[in-house]
Amino acid sequence: MKELRYLNKYFIQYKFSFLLGIIITIVAQIFSLFTPKLISKSFKAIEDFAKDETISKSFIRQELISDILLIIATTIIAGFLTFLMRQTLIVMSRHIEFDLKNEVFRQYENLSQNFYKQNRTGDLMNRISEDVSKVRMYVGPAVMYTINTVIRFAIVIVYMFNVSPRLTLYTLLPLPLLSYAIFKISSEINKRSTIFQQYLSKVSSFTQEIFSGIRVIKAYSLEDQHQNNLVQLADESKSKSLSLARIQALFGPLMMALIGISNLVVIYFGGLMYINGTIKSIGTIAEFILYVNMLTWPVASLGWVSSMVQEAEASQKRINEFLKIEPEIQNTNPGKSIIEGTITFENVSYTYEDTNIKALENVTFTVHKGETLAILGKTGSGKSTIVSLISRLYDVTQGHIVIDGKEISTVNLHDLRNSIGIVPQDAFLFSDTIKNNIKFGKENATDEEVHAAAKSAVVHDNIIGFSKQYETILGERGITLSGGQKQRVSIARAIIKDPEILLFDDCLSAVDTETEETILNNLLEICRDKTTIIVSHRVSSAKNADRIIILDEGRIIEQGSHNQLINEDGYYAALYLKQLSEKELQ
Repeated sequence: MKELRYLNKYFIQYKFSFLLGIIITIVAQIFSLFTPKLISKSFKAIEDFAKDETISKSFIRQELISDILLIIATTIIAGFLTFLMRQTLIVMSRHIEFDLKNEVFRQYENLSQNFYKQNRTGDLMNRISEDVSKVRMYVGPAVMYTINTVIRFAIVIVYMFNVSPRLTLYTLLPLPLLSYAIFKISSEINKRSTIFQQYLSKVSSFTQEIFSGIRVIKAYSLEDQHQNNLVQLADESKSKSLSLARIQALFGPLMMALIGISNLVVIYFGGLMYINGTIKSIGTIAEFILYVNMLTWPVASLGWVSSMVQEAEASQKRINEFLKIEPEIQNTNPGKSIIEGTITFENVSYTYEDTNIKALENVTFTVHKGETLAILGKTGSGKSTIVSLISRLYDVTQGHIVIDGKEISTVNLHDLRNSIGIVPQDAFLFSDTIKNNIKFGKENATDEEVHAAAKSAVVHDNIIGFSKQYETILGERGITLSGGQKQRVSIARAIIKDPEILLFDDCLSAVDTETEETILNNLLEICRDKTTIIVSHRVSSAKNADRIIILDEGRIIEQGSHNQLINEDGYYAALYLKQLSEKELQ
């Protein structure tokens, strides 16, 4: 139960619903206990009638009818109160489920890029869906039935002791055996449940990855191979599930057997006590049998509840593993930060933790508000790392990044990212309309603003060519569009945000040179008063920049304007001549 202690804060948060549910449960159990008493009273009245000839039939009939009406009334009241109990405690569990899912989701949002490199999406999805659902079964049904069982046991046993302490002791004889069996089986359920949840995450991760990469699988005609892999993984998961189900299946029969033994104990010892005169009425035996049967469901539910608790413990442990992770990127300044856009790198070095690759080494440059910096270099030279560091997806290993004269770590993280419009190298679009994908950069944007941004990104004509135009629903990751169209929609999304800093990370690689030229000319006007950084492999994307830096293996090997660099016998000049000759051949 150690892992489940994390949920205590939610029980405190919903303490009024929790306490109200307990009060309703107590009252419901009190009303449900009228039935055995009334039945015992009816038996005694019949026995008295048989022994005493002075008692009239009409009197007995009237008393029996009165008892029956009382039984019906108290049963209806107990049933209604049980309904209220479920409404109170189960609804509380749904609120807790809602809050816990939001907490997990917020934690996912706060965790750094390194976390997502080390964990698979399917596993993350499984924890926020399957695991949280298992936890809800604990805070809802498991807690409700536990409260119900404890209260019923306490009240019923008190009633039983008041009637016959000796017969009560006989009736409770099987309980130590029951407790030991529950303890042993629950421990085994906890182990098997943890293993099953791990395999469930593996299946989720595998299928999510396959669906995301279905085009590649079809292109290589590997459907059968991946089908076989899934079958093998699913068989292993099924084996663990059946192993868990087998141990869970022991509970029901075991509980019912013990209840049956208790009934036999009541009949045998109660009969002997009635013969010996210790019990005065046969109605007492009937009353005890009803008490024992009233305990049947609570005792039988102990197995189910125990199983739910063990599964919830295993699931909450998996959830806690992520909730306890401290995000690497912390917002150290809760106050408001005004971003103008001057960016300075001072001897910045960065090494990726997961691969130990040194992406940047002693990089120094400054970009002032209103200036454009272009970054060129070979693949893996560290260009995209600079973009990630500016948006503070990572923190530098060495050196300093300064924004408007302030260390980047002292700037409010949310204000920093709100002031940045970024177009990533791998354009990501959501399964939504084209309009909403563009408005992602500015949720309250008007249709006119959306169209203007699309025109600046030279994608408007493509969009109006679709049957539903801007209302066209895109497939997963924007699969409906071509690579160049996805890049241009991503550019429109950044433009409409109207940020102080614009970061273009090789976002024109899938666009033809003519369209690229048009987009770049449009950006000249848009970026006039903004800090702009363009990462590219093409000289055509960099030539209009105020300053160009060339990276090689994380170091700056050249820097200057376009005219300065083409006059030097270096990487930029060679790249310019090569791309110029390729353009002429086209």
